[in-house]
Amino acid sequence: MRSRKHVHGKKWEAVRDFLNEKVDQYNHPGFIDNDPVSIPHSFRRKQDIEIAGLFAAVLAWGQRVTIINKCRQLMSMMDDDPHQFILHHREKDLRPLMDFKHRTFNGTDTLYFVEALRWYYQQHSSLEDAFYVPGAETVEQGLNQFQEIFFSLEDAPRRTRKHIPAPVRKSTCKRLVMYLRWMVRQDNKGVDFGVWKRLTPAQLVCPCDLHVDRTARRLKLISRKQTDWETALELTTHLRAFDAADPVKYDFALFGLGIEEGWSKQFKV
Repeated sequence: MRSRKHVHGKKWEAVRDFLNEKVDQYNHPGFIDNDPVSIPHSFRRKQDIEIAGLFAAVLAWGQRVTIINKCRQLMSMMDDDPHQFILHHREKDLRPLMDFKHRTFNGTDTLYFVEALRWYYQQHSSLEDAFYVPGAETVEQGLNQFQEIFFSLEDAPRRTRKHIPAPVRKSTCKRLVMYLRWMVRQDNKGVDFGVWKRLTPAQLVCPCDLHVDRTARRLKLISRKQTDWETALELTTHLRAFDAADPVKYDFALFGLGIEEGWSKQFKV
């Protein structure tokens, strides 16, 4: 990780205070309805939240209205009871899933996700087990481990691997680290779930999508020219200087500034 020495001083205190205000502005239940996180919020059981959240995060590509509609369609195909569907579906129940499509995620991918999740949940009670690596500083090793586990079935389609990226391939893993934020963070604000207890908010890495990336660069929180896994780590290291225990809460601020305010509020440092 990069040194934090250049994120100390009065100007960085001002950036921190500004971002804290934006966290308070965007980290509230009103954020949910227009965001893919609304999909797992339709459920109460831990396993349903995990499964709905994974699909919502993986499909979080494009217009948010379209993403939400597609996720609702998929959950409906699973009888709005994803954990039970995953474990107890019959062959005929899978036929509608063959026609599911969102962007490059198609029926082949959907059927493999269902198969891989059934295999996994037959052995484990929570997806957290697949991401948890004892003693890890960040979720990097856990993301690599999850990809290995998820594609350990012999019939794993090669095309589906792109939907579960890993840091080992330099991906920012932006949708999966967003998913981990949902599952791990718990601040009683009503957005993130905090249903996983072994992973901690301090281990999370900030999702580095287009909106977060551009906003963070305006605030001088990213200096790396390209956007890859190292960029996500650089950003997260700087955010840890603002809050070591919960750096990824600033995702709310950076994303909100980016997409809701159109990067119009450039903070001068």
